[in-house]
Amino acid sequence: MTNLPSVRGVLTPNRPLNDLTWMRVGGPADWLFQPADADDLAGFLAALDPAVPVFPMGVGSNLIVRDGGLRAVVVRLGRGFNQITVEGTRVTVGAAALDAHVARRAAEAGVDLTFLRTIPGAVGGAVRMNAGCYGSYTADVFVSARAVTRAGQVVTLTAEDLNFRYRQTDLPEGWVLTQATFEGAPGDPQALQARMEDQLAKRDASQPTKDRSAGSTFRNPAGFSSTGRADDVHDLKAWKVIDDAGMRGARRGGAQMSEMHSNFMINTGGATAADLENLGEDVRNKVFQKSGIQLEWEIMRIGEPGADE
Repeated sequence: MTNLPSVRGVLTPNRPLNDLTWMRVGGPADWLFQPADADDLAGFLAALDPAVPVFPMGVGSNLIVRDGGLRAVVVRLGRGFNQITVEGTRVTVGAAALDAHVARRAAEAGVDLTFLRTIPGAVGGAVRMNAGCYGSYTADVFVSARAVTRAGQVVTLTAEDLNFRYRQTDLPEGWVLTQATFEGAPGDPQALQARMEDQLAKRDASQPTKDRSAGSTFRNPAGFSSTGRADDVHDLKAWKVIDDAGMRGARRGGAQMSEMHSNFMINTGGATAADLENLGEDVRNKVFQKSGIQLEWEIMRIGEPGADE
């Protein structure tokens, strides 16, 4: 991959990605593209060979890049995509804006997007993965989004286009979200601020926020019946079935399931991507053996294994 389109932004070959993820692991991308603005991004994708894979990357808060790196152009949005504007109860934000910043800015304007305050990451990832907490999801406040397709076309997406579901959407591969508009309920700024402070305190008391993690490792099981009867379906928490399988605190190399919250995987120092992913598979196997529940990864894993795997 040598003849790439010219850009106004920054295009870096063979760029390590470990320092761009919260887990601090992973090999290099063939190219890292940081577009200057939406026009720069659209022009680049329109001119890029359609055979070249494109991977949009946010702040790497819910991502493991494998040790062999990524054979693709990684697109990472920066300052040209982090604006936040509020009109009434509608909040329009660039996809690179941090969820926490959006929640704070909205609260100052008397708009309730407080659930975003404790979600790690940026708005693009929140939309793509229908991020949520405290019973609220991105889909609940979503109005529309703007994206650049793999062919370089700028499109507007509705909730119907994205088909929001638990921790997933139908955003096509290689499309890059650039902007989203949300609508929150009106609220008193001081009350909204107090709610966010309470949420932060609860999070810090129950989650390893000072450790290198990528948030929840596995999705909560949608429902499970121990008898096969429809009236015996339970809503389960991933941490509970991990505990029941005896995997709280389990280790693999420098990777560990947190003692504080067993659905959080942490890099205790020196972990490889293989350590983290293999530990996750250990947990999945143990849970399945114990309960018959097949946990699904919430953390996205991308790229190729290292040479020694």
